[in-house]
Amino acid sequence: MTKHLIIPDTQCKDGQDFTFLYNIGKYIVEKQPEVIIHLGDFADMPSLSSYDVGKKSFEGRRYTKDIAAAQEAMSALLTPLYQYNAVAKLQKKKQYHPRKVMLLGNHENRINRAINDDPKLEGLISTTDLPYGDWEVHDFLSPVFIDGIAYSHYFPTGVLGRAATTASAMVSKLHMSCIAGHQQGKQVAYGKRPDGSTITCIIAGSCYEHDEDYLGPQGNNHFRGILMAHRVNNGSFDECFISLDYLKERYEQS
Repeated sequence: MTKHLIIPDTQCKDGQDFTFLYNIGKYIVEKQPEVIIHLGDFADMPSLSSYDVGKKSFEGRRYTKDIAAAQEAMSALLTPLYQYNAVAKLQKKKQYHPRKVMLLGNHENRINRAINDDPKLEGLISTTDLPYGDWEVHDFLSPVFIDGIAYSHYFPTGVLGRAATTASAMVSKLHMSCIAGHQQGKQVAYGKRPDGSTITCIIAGSCYEHDEDYLGPQGNNHFRGILMAHRVNNGSFDECFISLDYLKERYEQS
């Protein structure tokens, strides 16, 4: 049995405080899960948003700022791991090297869409500009199967391929344990296989501190945090949600 630590959408962008990612990194080192999965949209990439073009809020956005913010955020997340291994090496103790899986989300896929819409950008911008060199990277909506759990930024359902919006829909349509991001908050639904083993489907798509203007005051009042899957075995696991507020209290006030 293994432990999976799952990080939902972080949507990192210029001007943010990434202390919350440093706290997640400290939690990772403390708990040492065998696998770390980021569900996608690590980087927000607002400079390539087609929704905000022409709006006042779009002014000042730059691709280079988006990449620099992602680099700063990744450094915050992984610094505790690098520090832990540096000390372990000096003390001749076992270092910690988890499997790190990065799923590309629709925000990172903005890079590919921009190239498709304007071929002159090919060779000038690329998803390889993102600071994911230490991660096992998987294309947008290309599912990854680890210990019987399917991971994807979201799971398309129906003939139009739209994202499943409820965890219960994932149970009924996908028939296996699945974990997705993309949608704010958290949802959990359960099912059973014919042999009686448990199917668990989760949607958790918010691991950031900022509010989104388009959601309004009430829509921004949702869960923000990470998820640990304990005792993972052939798709069965015990889920544990850890809020960013809890991590802040644990690591910033000690």
